[in-house]
Amino acid sequence: MKRYILLIALAIGLWVKEVKAQSSLQQANQQYEMMAYSKAIELYELALKGNLADSTKLNMLIKLGHSYRHIRDTKNAERVYRAVTENKNTLPANQANCYLFFAQALASNGKYDEAKEVYERYNQVQQDDHRSKDFKKLYTDVSKLSKNVTSYTVEALDNINTNRADFSPTFYKKGLVFVSARNEGLKVKRVYSWNQTAFLDLYEIPDLSIINSKKTSRLGGSAATNKTDRARGVYLLGADEYTSPTANDSHIPGNYRNVNGTTTAPIQNAVIESQNMGKSINSKYHEGPVAFFKDGKKILFTRNNYLNGKYKTGKDGINKLKLYSAENANGNWRDLKELPFNSDEYSVGHPALSKDDKLLYFVSDMPGGFGGTDLYVSKYEGGNWTTPINLGPAVNSSGNEMFPFIDELGNLYFASDGHAGLGGLDIFYAKLMEGVMAKKPRNLGTPINSAKDDFGLITDGERKSGFFSSNRRQGGADDDLFRFERNGPLNPCQEVIVNVIDAETKSPLSNAVVIMTGKSDTDLKTAQTDQNGSIRLCLDPETDFVFKTTYEGYVGNSVELASKDSDITEAVMLDIPLEKVKTKSKTFTLRGLVTTQKDRKPIPGVKVLLHNECDGSVQEAVTDQNGAYLFEVPSGCDYSIEALKDNLGTMGSKVKGGETSEANITMFEKGDVIKIDNIYYDLDKYNIRSDAAAELNKLVELMNKYPKMKIEFGAHTDSRSSAKYNKKLSTNRAKAAVTYIVNQGVSSKRIIAAGYGESKLVNKCKDGVNCTEEEHQQNRRTEIKILSL
Repeated sequence: MKRYILLIALAIGLWVKEVKAQSSLQQANQQYEMMAYSKAIELYELALKGNLADSTKLNMLIKLGHSYRHIRDTKNAERVYRAVTENKNTLPANQANCYLFFAQALASNGKYDEAKEVYERYNQVQQDDHRSKDFKKLYTDVSKLSKNVTSYTVEALDNINTNRADFSPTFYKKGLVFVSARNEGLKVKRVYSWNQTAFLDLYEIPDLSIINSKKTSRLGGSAATNKTDRARGVYLLGADEYTSPTANDSHIPGNYRNVNGTTTAPIQNAVIESQNMGKSINSKYHEGPVAFFKDGKKILFTRNNYLNGKYKTGKDGINKLKLYSAENANGNWRDLKELPFNSDEYSVGHPALSKDDKLLYFVSDMPGGFGGTDLYVSKYEGGNWTTPINLGPAVNSSGNEMFPFIDELGNLYFASDGHAGLGGLDIFYAKLMEGVMAKKPRNLGTPINSAKDDFGLITDGERKSGFFSSNRRQGGADDDLFRFERNGPLNPCQEVIVNVIDAETKSPLSNAVVIMTGKSDTDLKTAQTDQNGSIRLCLDPETDFVFKTTYEGYVGNSVELASKDSDITEAVMLDIPLEKVKTKSKTFTLRGLVTTQKDRKPIPGVKVLLHNECDGSVQEAVTDQNGAYLFEVPSGCDYSIEALKDNLGTMGSKVKGGETSEANITMFEKGDVIKIDNIYYDLDKYNIRSDAAAELNKLVELMNKYPKMKIEFGAHTDSRSSAKYNKKLSTNRAKAAVTYIVNQGVSSKRIIAAGYGESKLVNKCKDGVNCTEEEHQQNRRTEIKILSL
C-alpha cells in the first residue's frame, strides 16, 4: 500500500511539474510577443525543466536564444543556439538564421575559428547572404584588424560612467551630450521590459575639462574603478523630472506590442505618469541619440512616437521611434516638431548633421532597405527636409547599420554588424562623395573595435581624438563611454605585392626595375624584383600610385594602383606584364605638345598617359617646361592619349597604327569655349540626326570623364532668315541636344541649353553681306562653354 501511495504521489508530482512547465511556457510566449525579453528568459528557463515534446522544446529554445540575443547576453545566447543547431537536420528552413545568430554570438565571445565554421553552415542554407563569405574570410586571420593597434590609446570615462547604460556621445558647445539610463534619486522608477533597464534620457557634460581633469581607466592598464551611482558634473538635459530606455545599441526597438488584439505595455509593475513634457526635451519615454545644429540653438533628437501627450503605435501595435526637432529659447527647448519622413509604421532615429547643417543622416528600418536598419540622408532645401535617400549597398548591408557621424571633412563613421568585424557592432569609416555616394567602408580595427558592441563614435577630421561607446567590459546593455587619442598613423598601411611577369609565358622576371610615384616627391621609390619577380611594399592607403617598370629586352610598362579603394585588411596583388621586344617589329618616337585651349601656351608638369590598345599597357610621361613629351613605342598599334593636371581637362587624342610622329593635346579650363564639329541638323529642323548623335556621344563621354564638370551647350546659326526665327531655331536645337545628353545619363543640373541665333557671328557675314556657303558654315556652329570643372 505504501509503495502504491508513493507511486501516486510521484505521478501527481510529475503532473504538477508538467502543468507548471506548460504554464511557464505559455506565459513566456506572451512575454516574448510583448518583447519583454528579460521576463521571457526567466519563464523559458523554468519551462525547460518540464518534459516537453521535441518540436515544442526546439521552438522554445529558438525563442530563448533570440531573447538572450536581444538583451546582448552573448554567453547564454551561444549556449542556447548551440543546443538549437546541434542537429542541423531538425532545424526548420525558416529558422536558418539561428546559424547566423550562433556565429555572431561565438564571434562576440572571441571564438572566431568556430564562428567561421558556423558561418559555413549558414552559407549552405542562405547562399544569397554575403555576410557568410566576408566574415569567414576575416575570421581566417582576425589579426588583420590589429595592424594599427599601437596608433590609438583608449580610456574608459569612469568619472562619468555609471552602473547603467551610458552611450552615444555628441559634441555640444564646450562639452558633450550623451544618452543614459541612470535613474538614481527618483521617487518613481520606470522600467522598460526589453532588458529591464530604465528609460533613456539625455545628459550633458557642460565642459570637457571635467573629463580631462578626472582620472580615467586606461584599457589594458590599471583596473577599472567602481562606477559611481551619480557622476559629478553631469546634468539632465532639459532639467525636467527624470523619466525612463531601449537597448539603443541593438535594433531600433518599439515600445508596445499588440497581443491578441489588445495593447499591452511591456513595463511590468511600473507607474507611468501622464504628464506632458512641456518645454523640455526629456519625456517619460526614450530620448536619444541627438544631433545639434552648429549654432547650438536647434536640436534633432530620437524619441518614441510621443508628442503633445499623444502616444501612437503602428498597425502592429508597436510604438516606433521618430525624429523630432526643437528650438532653444532662453535655455528651454521649445517648438517641438516631427520630421516629415517619420512614420507610425517604421522607426527613424540616430540623427547626424553635416558641417553646414544641410545634410541629415539617420537610421531607419523603413521598407526598401538592404537589411535590418539602414543609413539614409536627407537634404535641407527651401526650409524643408527632402525625401530620404538610402546610402546604398556600399554602406548598408544585410545586417544593421546605425549611429552615423559626419566629421568636418564630410567623412562618415557608423556602426554595423553586417560588415565583417570582430563581433557585435563594429565602427566603420567611409569617404563620401557629394555627401551621398560612399566608397567602400573600412573597419577601424582594434583597439577602437572589440569583440563586443562598439558604436557612436565622434571625432575630428583627422581622427586625432574623440569619444565612442562600448559594452566591452561587462557586455549586455551595460554600455560605457570611452575616449581615444591617436598618436600614430591615421590608417594602417596597405600591403601591396607587385609581380613583374612575362606577358606571354606569365613567368616571373627577377631584377626588374620598378619606379613607384605617388602624389608627392616623398612617395618616389625605386626597387628591384626578387627571384620570384616580386616586390612587397606597404603604402599609404589614401594615395594612388603609378608603377613604371623596365627590363632589358622588354617594352616598358606602367600600371596605376588606386590603393585608396582597396581593402586594407587584404594584400593587393598587382601584376605588371611586359612584352618582349620583337626584333622584326619597328618602334617609333611619338612626341607632342600640351597647350592651353584659349591661347595655345605650353603647359609644363602635365602627366601624359599613353594607352596601348594592342595589349592594354600604359606608359607615362611628364611634360617639360616647353609642354613637350615623348614616348618610344612599337609600331602597328593604335594608341589613346590622356593628359592629367589639376583644374584642367582635355578631349584627349588618338594615334592610329603606323608611325605618326606627333600628337598635340589641348587642355581647357573654367571659362573656355570648345567648338564641336560635325553637329548637323536638317534644314529648319532641330531633331538629333544619327551623325549628330555620334558626336554628342563623345560629349557624354567627356561629361562622364569629368563628373563635376558643368557646361553651357550653345547653338549658333548664320544670318540668313530673321533674327527672331534664328534665335528660336537655335534654342530648340540646343534644347534637343541637351535632352539627348541627359537621356544618356548625364544630370540635367550639369548642363544648360543656350540658343544664340545669329547674335555671335564669327565673321563679316551679317544681314546684307554676300558670303560664300563656306563662310556661312563658320557661323553655323556648336560650342560648349566650361562653367565649372
